[in-house]
Amino acid sequence: MRNVLIKEMRLSASPLTYLFILFGCMFLIPGYPILCGAFFVTLGIFHGFQSAREANDIVFSTLLPIAKKDVVRGKYIFVCLIEGAAWVLMGMSTALRMTAFSQAEVYRANALMNANPFALGAACVIFGLFNGIFVGGFFRTAYKLGKPFVIYTIVAFLVITAAESLHFIPGLSRLNAFGAADVPLQFAAMLGGAVIFAVMTVLSCRKACKDFERIDL
Repeated sequence: MRNVLIKEMRLSASPLTYLFILFGCMFLIPGYPILCGAFFVTLGIFHGFQSAREANDIVFSTLLPIAKKDVVRGKYIFVCLIEGAAWVLMGMSTALRMTAFSQAEVYRANALMNANPFALGAACVIFGLFNGIFVGGFFRTAYKLGKPFVIYTIVAFLVITAAESLHFIPGLSRLNAFGAADVPLQFAAMLGGAVIFAVMTVLSCRKACKDFERIDL
């Protein structure tokens, strides 16, 4: 699996995939729907899948002396590494906003979602949706990219809209509390998002392995 992952990182990945990791820093932008940063990270991964498809990467991978399920697992692990790197940047940006920049007026007057643990949990949900809808959808054919990405985009922006709207609902404003207020509740929400990410990714990977085994390339 190590060699498969190295192949993914050095041969299959698009430079945009790595460049778009920096969109994790969008959690520092005030007055902006910060969860769009998570979507842009997945957009970079999508470009990697697109360029790999045009280079017949899947066919090349299946010709290697590895099991077909390892081709799928290698893709999933690589995708998770990219998402994890971006999430770390989001976490660092969130820590800055909650500590060093906690008194900055530009953040205190922010009408949109604040960068806090709840936002990090919502980012996990978006990443989980990408893995479940797009990556899993891709391996149904190992070729078609458009339909699963469009479906993922629609669902992702519905989630972003819902997450941005929650703090306007009476009783849920604590999810958007500024600074260190209500951190235990927000950390619980973040843990919930992480669980959703893990479940969706694992289940999607298992199904993708079965789907890919049935494909005659």
